[in-house]
Amino acid sequence: MMKKQFTLSIVLSLFSGFALAHPGHGLTHGFTAGLLHPLLGWDHLLMMLAVGVWAANVGGKARWQLPLTFVCTMLLGALLGMAGIAIGGVESTIAAGLIALGVVLMTRFAIHRELQLLLTALFALMHGLAHGTELYQDKMANMALPLLGMLIATAGLHGLGYVLGMQRHRLLTLSQALLAGLMLGLGANLLLTV
Repeated sequence: MMKKQFTLSIVLSLFSGFALAHPGHGLTHGFTAGLLHPLLGWDHLLMMLAVGVWAANVGGKARWQLPLTFVCTMLLGALLGMAGIAIGGVESTIAAGLIALGVVLMTRFAIHRELQLLLTALFALMHGLAHGTELYQDKMANMALPLLGMLIATAGLHGLGYVLGMQRHRLLTLSQALLAGLMLGLGANLLLTV
């Protein structure tokens, strides 16, 4: 079964170039735009679902620590970006994060808890910085509403990923392989275009 999942993940990763990330989401137009943003950007959708699946697969305290770390650190990154703080390599790190977490999901590679939390925080910080910078550049008077919507959607996608990760049904296990494959392909595609 694991060999089939691995093969499926690799094959599906070849087709992920059709899913372009960061199409200019228009995050700055209120609560609804922020709520929809993680659902419309492939990089965000896949990462948020993957964190939930990963939390379910690891189990124990990771069930709440990984999603909570992501949401809190993404908020911190967004606040830094909204304050005008920018660092290089944000998009490359987001792409590398997709690949890394895709490999972890595909192989179920065991990682020490502190490293799990550190990686989750790094990926979240970069996502937050990207969004905070968008908000800062648009000079919107009310940046809180789109940010709140994005945080709610992120937590919801973590929850959906967690439910997916808890399922041991064959079809849902294959969907985890699909998620991993898409993450690998999209991450590789993004690295080539950054």
